[in-house]
Amino acid sequence: MVADFARLVLGLVVALFHRPIANFILDREHALDGFFRRHGVHFPEPPSQATLHNVYFFLGLFISLFSIAHIWLNL
Repeated sequence: MVADFARLVLGLVVALFHRPIANFILDREHALDGFFRRHGVHFPEPPSQATLHNVYFFLGLFISLFSIAHIWLNL
């Protein structure tokens, strides 16, 4: 039961801080993309900032809703 509440808190934290998380991940993706392009390996462009904000927000919501459902079913 403690793990379920921890998962719920994790989902809420991801949903609340989706912008800084997405910006950090996007910076790392741009750094990796630049590294590989310098060495001749071309990958598709990283997603836009708005796309990543939406992805991490909905990921946090999904984790939270899944955890709430799991807690509800275990009562």
